Amino acid sequence: MLTTLLIAYPFFAAILVMLAGSTNAKRLALLSSLVQFGLTIWAWVNFQNNADVQFAMDEVWMPSFGIHFSVGMDGISMLMVLLTNLLMPLIILSSFKIEYSRPAVFYALVLVMQSALVGVFVAQDAFLYYIFWELALIPIYFICLLWGGKDRIRITFKFFIYTIAGSLLMLVAFIYLYFQVPSPSNFSHEALSTLHLDTHIQGYIFWALFIAFAIKMPVFPFHTWQPDTYTEAPSTGTMLLSGIMLKMGVYSVLRWLLPLAPLGVAEYGKLAIILSIVGIVYGSWIAISQKDIKRLFAYSSFAHVGLISAGIFSMTLQGLQGSMVQMLSHGINVVGLFFVVQIMEQRLKTREIGEMGGIINKAPVFATLFLIVLLGSVALPLTNGFVGEFMLLAGVYQFSPWYGAVAGLTIILGAVYMLKSYQWAVLGEAKEGFEFPDLYASEKIVLVVIAALVIVLGVYPQPILNLTEPSIKHLLETLTNPINLSLR
Repeated sequence: MLTTLLIAYPFFAAILVMLAGSTNAKRLALLSSLVQFGLTIWAWVNFQNNADVQFAMDEVWMPSFGIHFSVGMDGISMLMVLLTNLLMPLIILSSFKIEYSRPAVFYALVLVMQSALVGVFVAQDAFLYYIFWELALIPIYFICLLWGGKDRIRITFKFFIYTIAGSLLMLVAFIYLYFQVPSPSNFSHEALSTLHLDTHIQGYIFWALFIAFAIKMPVFPFHTWQPDTYTEAPSTGTMLLSGIMLKMGVYSVLRWLLPLAPLGVAEYGKLAIILSIVGIVYGSWIAISQKDIKRLFAYSSFAHVGLISAGIFSMTLQGLQGSMVQMLSHGINVVGLFFVVQIMEQRLKTREIGEMGGIINKAPVFATLFLIVLLGSVALPLTNGFVGEFMLLAGVYQFSPWYGAVAGLTIILGAVYMLKSYQWAVLGEAKEGFEFPDLYASEKIVLVVIAALVIVLGVYPQPILNLTEPSIKHLLETLTNPINLSLR
């Protein structure tokens, strides 16, 4: 029942925001997101650290098709729900200094998206999961289309085409698997993951699901929608896309791709790692040459997600655990970085790094908090980024020392372009007549919380590791036998 409440509450809150009108829309949306976060904390406190699906609900929805409203949370789902409902209040609060047109519609769409995202992370029925997957696309599409930049129509259409194409591939794979389930056919995760299909068939399933999820993450070469969309989307939309929505793809690899096509993973996982590593190097190299700081952070996000993907397909405990830690850390860090961009753009009316400089002299609090978030992004020890990236690199190194060495470039190149951007934007010489007010109250709250999480999770990540480890170990155990058989 609790899981269903976590799905339903933001949806009904969105209706309330619409009815309340524009004047109180942002405050009501923030209050609703804080209540949702409180419910999530209650769920986390009462969650038992084992591999079982908890807070489950399973009701027949469409009996003639074997479709159930089946939801629940294991450790992997719990972390994703925690990430979603932790970031949502921060994302909403970060928009308080922006006057969006039709705010009631805007914040209602944000809350509908929150509902759909939670649904994706807790669905235990493939058809229900697909419904939530598609539902999450609708709000962000309209957020980008109605409140995006001047090239928003073309960019949003490209984003829509990419994601719909991937979704259709995923749907075809699910329908095929549905018809392979012994009578009565159904879409349950358990039924689909216990099918005995040969390597050839699982190869097709692997590619259908991998492409769908690789587009969402994104992974090279399915990434071309991402930099443009992140740049043209309104700041709130960019935070939703980078902080939470891309985690749908990473989570789905763990929840659906690995269990449904283990022989396909054994056959093609190496190629997936290669594509991920190519994305790391490519994204980092392109980021170095960017003059628009928002676009630089977009390519940075692309490179970091490549490392998460490589860690997952290493099929090691360190790699999979590292992916969970880094999903949380990346979500926190990237929301902080794009919020920093929003603040600078509002005050300076530009995102060009060459037109910035001397911010530290005018806004020392902003400069300090920006630096903490940036250091988390470049994986400085004792920050949240270090824990996840160290585990991911260890996992990839176990798979192949050469792959681990190349993947490690994400830290080196990341430090180059991130520290260079900070030096030019914050420490450089100020332009004549330069003004940069320090943080307002709402801005300070957001950045202080994010900076605190960067440090706390870097110093003491154990609660996150304890939460996900039983589910990750259980996943590896279920995959070991079929993979070993395929290699004999």
